[in-house]
Amino acid sequence: MSPLNLYARVRFCLLLVHTGPRVQRAPGLPCALYLLGRNEFAKLGRMLSRECGVTSSGCPGLRAGTQTARTRVFGSVADAFCNHQGPGLWVPAFAGTTLNVARTHTPIRRARLILPAPCRYVARERRRPMRRTRHPGAKRNMGPLEGIKVIDMTTVLMGPYATQMLGDYGADVIKVESPDGDVTRQIGPTRHPGMGPVFLNTNRSKRSICLDLKNSAGRDAVLRLIETADVLMYNVRPQAMARLQLGYDVVSKLNPRLVYAGVFGFGQDGPYAAKPAYDDLIQGGSALAHLMAIGGDGTPRYVPNALVDRIVGTHAVGAILASVIHRDRSGHGQRVDIPMLETMSSFVMGDHMGGLTYEPPLDKGGYARHLSPDRRPYKTSDGYICVIVYNDKQWDNFIKATGRDDLRTDPKFATFAARAINIDFVYAELARMLLERTTAEWSELLNKADIPTLPMHSLESILTDEHLTAVNFFPVVDHPTEGAIRSMRVPATWSDTPAKPERLAPRLSEHSEEILCEAGFSASEIAALIRDGVTKPAPGPQD
Repeated sequence: MSPLNLYARVRFCLLLVHTGPRVQRAPGLPCALYLLGRNEFAKLGRMLSRECGVTSSGCPGLRAGTQTARTRVFGSVADAFCNHQGPGLWVPAFAGTTLNVARTHTPIRRARLILPAPCRYVARERRRPMRRTRHPGAKRNMGPLEGIKVIDMTTVLMGPYATQMLGDYGADVIKVESPDGDVTRQIGPTRHPGMGPVFLNTNRSKRSICLDLKNSAGRDAVLRLIETADVLMYNVRPQAMARLQLGYDVVSKLNPRLVYAGVFGFGQDGPYAAKPAYDDLIQGGSALAHLMAIGGDGTPRYVPNALVDRIVGTHAVGAILASVIHRDRSGHGQRVDIPMLETMSSFVMGDHMGGLTYEPPLDKGGYARHLSPDRRPYKTSDGYICVIVYNDKQWDNFIKATGRDDLRTDPKFATFAARAINIDFVYAELARMLLERTTAEWSELLNKADIPTLPMHSLESILTDEHLTAVNFFPVVDHPTEGAIRSMRVPATWSDTPAKPERLAPRLSEHSEEILCEAGFSASEIAALIRDGVTKPAPGPQD
C-alpha cells in the first residue's frame, strides 16, 4: 500500500473516531479501529518512523500483535499524525488523544470536521501558513480573500461594483480595459480626464491593464492571465465572449479550476437570451417602475439609483464565492451565470407576490404597507423625519409618549394584523400627528421612547451624520493623481482578517507592464505589445 493510500485509510479512521461511531464488530471496540489490520498497522509504524520520527521504542504499541493491543495505542498514533501533514492531506489536531476500549468511546474533544478537500479560504486554520511571493504592487493589508486572483473584464457599474467588493475583501483584482478605458471614466465632474467620480467609487482595490482583445496578441495575453486565475468575471453578453473566442468552452480547457462568472441581462435558456440589458430596462421589466407609480402619483418612474446593477453585483459576489468553495472541495471550476432579470424578479416579487402566490390568486399582488401613499419621510412643523412604528411594543411606547390614549380603543390600531389591514388609515393618522412638532422635538421624544427614527438626509448632510462620522465611513484620502478625495469604508468588518483597502482607483493601463511581467512576458515582448497598440505604457505623472 502506498503512503498516500495508507494516509487516506488512517484519515478515514480518525474521521470515524471523531464522529463517535457506535456500531461495533466486537464488544468494546469501535468499528473504526478495524480499518487497520496487522500488516497495515506495521506499515503505519514504518511510515511514522520514516516521516514523523516516531519509533517503536518511543511508541512500543506499534509492534502490537493483537487488535485489542493495537487499539490501546491508537491514540498515540493519532497524536503522531496531528503533527504531520501527509501528501495532499489534512489531519486535525488531537490533543492528548486516548481511547477507552472498555466501552464505546465519546467523540474527541475539540476535533474539527474533516472536509473531503480542505478549503483554504473557509478553514485557513486547518492548513499550514502559505508562503506567498507578493507582486511589486501588492496590497499590504490583506483581507479574507487573500490569494484569490480575479480577472475583471467588466465595465460600467454592475460588474465593477462586484469586483471592487472582491478586491476590498483582499482578492488581487486585475481590471482588463479596452484601449479607450471603462466608459464610466468619462462621467463627470472630474479634475482630470478619465478619472470621474463614478469610476473612482467602483474601481478601487484593482490594478488596471489595457489590452485590445480584438487583436490576437491581446487575446493571447489575456489567456496568459486567465491561466493562473481563480475567477474570471465579465458583463457582456455570452455571445460576445464567444466571438472573442473567450467562451467557457475555451478557457476551461486552459484552466479547469477557473470560476467563469457572467453577469448579463437574461438567462440563456429563454427567448431574451441574446438581448442587451441595462439597469433602467430591468427596473421596468421587474415591476419596480410599476410599484413606483402605485406608491406615487400614478406615473411610472425608475428608482434614482443604479439599484439593479448593485443588487445583481452583490448576488454575483455570493455566487462567485460559493463556486470558489466548491472548486476547492472538488478540484474543478464551473461556469456561473447571474442574469439581471431573474435576479431582480426574485428580489421584487419576494415582497410583492402577495395573493398571486396562490393558485388561483387571492388578489392582484403587492405588499400593502410598502405601497401606502403615506409610507414616506414624514413632514414635521419645520422639516422632515423618518419614523416607523411597527410592532405592538413600539405602538404602546408611541401612545404613551404622545398621550394618544384614544388609539388604544380604536380597533384599527389594536393589533399588528389590524394595522396591516388598515395601513393607509394608520399611516395617514401618523402623518397628521407628526405635523404638530418640530423635527428636533420629535427626534428627542421618539429616541427616548425607543421608537425607530433617523434623520432624512440630503446628499450633503449624510456626510456629516453623527454615526457615520463616528465610524469614519467617509474618510478623505490622498489619491496619487486626483489629490484629496472622499472615499467610503468597507461596510462589513471581520475580527481576524480586516478588509482595509489601500489601492485607490487606477489610471488607465497604470499596471499593464507590471501585470504582463508577472505573467511571464519578457521586456522585449511587452515593448512589442506597446509598439503594436495591443497595450499602453503606464501613464506618466503629468498624463
